[in-house]
Amino acid sequence: MTERFDAAYYRQFYGRQPVHTRAKIARLASGVVGMCGWLGIPMRSVLDIGAGPGYWRDFFATERPGTRYVGIDISAYACAKYGHEHRDITTWRPARSSDLTICQGVLQYPDDAGAERAIETIGAVTRGALYLEVPTSYDRVATIDADHTDLDIHWREGDWYRERLEPHFQQLGAGIWVARSLQFPLYELERAAR
Repeated sequence: MTERFDAAYYRQFYGRQPVHTRAKIARLASGVVGMCGWLGIPMRSVLDIGAGPGYWRDFFATERPGTRYVGIDISAYACAKYGHEHRDITTWRPARSSDLTICQGVLQYPDDAGAERAIETIGAVTRGALYLEVPTSYDRVATIDADHTDLDIHWREGDWYRERLEPHFQQLGAGIWVARSLQFPLYELERAAR
């Protein structure tokens, strides 16, 4: 069987007109880390789920070299090419927790049961914040660029994800979710509207 996330996949989505670039991810990472700093979340450890070409790793290596970074990916190709651990978040649970978990462009691929298991794992191992990017059914018609986005995914409502994330996290907004275990008080207008 051919691997879905092989060299052809990476050429298509990270080639000449990539979905994400190193510079875009560096700006995003700077914002996420800045918000975590404002919240008082230390940045000692990061788990990057679906690490792909390793742009988040590159940011932390340059901007936060003391941070313990672990990048995992389900793609054997990406792991061999970019040096990540070959792991499937739907079945694997890290031995250590992380201050920041990054899950960008991952949860739309597993079926419902797999995505639920992944969310449970993410909730269990994230002691600070989660950065989450996942396209929803709404995004399919209102947000994404269909020419540069993998459309062969599980299209779910945003509330499907929220219902499973909310036992573990408060949604701050801009893709940032704060672990409920922090008991961090957010003013009503600091939180994403429900």
